[in-house]
Formats: sequence, structure tokens, C-alpha cells
Amino acid sequence: MLRRRSRLLALFGVALAALLIAGCGRDDFKNDPRPAIPVEVTAKIDSDGVAVSPNQFGAGLVSLTVANLTAQPTVFVLTGPVDAKSDEIPGNGTASLKVDMETGSYVAGAEGLPAKPANVTVGPPRPSGSNDLLLP
Repeated sequence: MLRRRSRLLALFGVALAALLIAGCGRDDFKNDPRPAIPVEVTAKIDSDGVAVSPNQFGAGLVSLTVANLTAQPTVFVLTGPVDAKSDEIPGNGTASLKVDMETGSYVAGAEGLPAKPANVTVGPPRPSGSNDLLLP
């Protein structure tokens, strides 16, 4: 009976040691930097044309808010190294568009309106947001 109990205790000790060793994990994990913080860009479409502000920024994720200040519905169009279109924007309405923009020159226009297009310049990629606190 004593031998059986000591064998059982020894088996339990070996199983516990195996679990502890297996749970130790690796110390050399890859810690990739976070992406750059998205840039907030606004655009307006009116009778004078399309305006984008700011019209120069670094490459990366861009969150565009577009205001259609005309009475006619339109679609905001971005052409360049990366092409993008918004959904139809009703007259006097707004739309949002997220684009991962690459370095290069872009033209922002309004489909179906005689609005003068705007030029947008995207520079080199923005730095990582890894060292910025309180970001989502």
C-alpha cells in the first residue's frame, strides 16, 4: 500500500513537472511595430471644384470625410497609385472613405459633376504608432 502511494505520488510529480516545463513558452517572440496612426483628411465638393485638406501627407491609412455641397448626388473618386471611390453622396450630404494610400500623386474628383479636380501628394510612409500612448 505504501509502495503504491509513493509510486502514485512520484507519477503525479513527474506529470506536474512536465506541465510546468511545457507551459514555459518562448522568450524570442517577434514584436512587430504597430502601423502608423491614420490621418484624418477632409474633402469638399462644391461649384468651384474639389478641395482636399490637407493635400500633402505621408503614406498609410487615410480616413476621408467628404462633403458634397452641391444639390446633385455624386461619387468622390480618387485616382493614382491606389484608386478608390466612395458610395454615392447625396446632394448636401457626406460620406466616409478609408484608403491605404501609397506614395505618389493622386487626383481627387467628383463623378458626373463639372467640378475642377484637386491634386493630392502622398509622401513616404509615416512612422509607426508604437510609442504613442492611449491609442485604440
